[in-house]
Amino acid sequence: MDPYDILIRGSGIVGRSLALQLGSQGLRVALLGEREARPREHGGPREDVRAYALNAASVGLLRQLKVWDALPEDARSPVYDMCIRGDAAGSQLGFSAWQQGVSELACIVDAGELEHQLALALRYAPRVDVVSQAVPAALEALCEGRESRRRAELGVAFEPQAYGHRAIAARLTSSLPHQGVAHQWFRSPDVLALLPFERPQPASSYGLVWSLPEARAQELLALPVDAFEAALAEATGGAGGTLRLAGQRQSWPLALARAGAVSGPGWVLLGDAAHLVHPLAGQGLNLGLADVLALSQIIAEKESWRSLGDARLLRRYERARALPTLAMGELTDGLLKLFASEAAPLRRLRNEGLQWLDRAAPLKRWLTARALGQ
Repeated sequence: MDPYDILIRGSGIVGRSLALQLGSQGLRVALLGEREARPREHGGPREDVRAYALNAASVGLLRQLKVWDALPEDARSPVYDMCIRGDAAGSQLGFSAWQQGVSELACIVDAGELEHQLALALRYAPRVDVVSQAVPAALEALCEGRESRRRAELGVAFEPQAYGHRAIAARLTSSLPHQGVAHQWFRSPDVLALLPFERPQPASSYGLVWSLPEARAQELLALPVDAFEAALAEATGGAGGTLRLAGQRQSWPLALARAGAVSGPGWVLLGDAAHLVHPLAGQGLNLGLADVLALSQIIAEKESWRSLGDARLLRRYERARALPTLAMGELTDGLLKLFASEAAPLRRLRNEGLQWLDRAAPLKRWLTARALGQ
């Protein structure tokens, strides 16, 4: 058998999206991963409490792959407004899609449903094969996540800087309609986000992402449901209505990391295998899908005489992604450290800064464009 053009290691959202994108460009793709890349034989998607906030660029890629419009209506929810609060009275920053001249600030999507629809799309991708073991290929694309074994085999440095924080994710129902408004609290020592969603209760559900110090996170995870809901009510002050848990709680440790190298002869890193950022800006998956777009463009524009595994070609991808990933990592890291500090001068600075930024319309438009991937 002739070797494949691309071997993709990792069959999560980034790996599946890359397989579909490169297959559509006429390349022969092999997709390898521990996670099942085929649709489940019985039933729909796996149960997954995570919800991703996707920007316009990510939605555009998924629409191009014929995946976005295949998602059930209740698996995606537009965000029209965002309310960000600090840890002092009156410390607040608001973003409005209408004021920014866009249709929506982001779209919240069900993680399990997105993976399922990508798997369905792969079933009809004639140039993509799901394989159970590594096969020869001109280029290996590593999309295996933060624990990438192949990255370690290549000797690429990847040393996560642990924050000592843990993210808690859950699905919630509310006594009030969400009206497409996302809520976020930045304060010492936690960051809490309520993402408007349609499941399990249409128009009045949220995806929760709550980042806290490890010890406090473990305490909350161990609480019975009613006590956890009481802690959530205290943390949100009733801004999202009366919130009830609608399923299990999941959690994972948080860290900041960048790979020492993102490409080399015959290999390239994408997604969490290349970079980790704090989820406070909701940009982790957006960075990974932006990697997919960048690599596919580099490959589409390559010289006919140059091989897919050519180190100089792949350095173009590395250069294209260096600044965006570094900037997002530094931004999220800086925000976390600013709002985690108990120092009085920093506490005053961050709360006054939110109020100042709320009045700076041009800067808000610039930030919105960056967040949308424009």
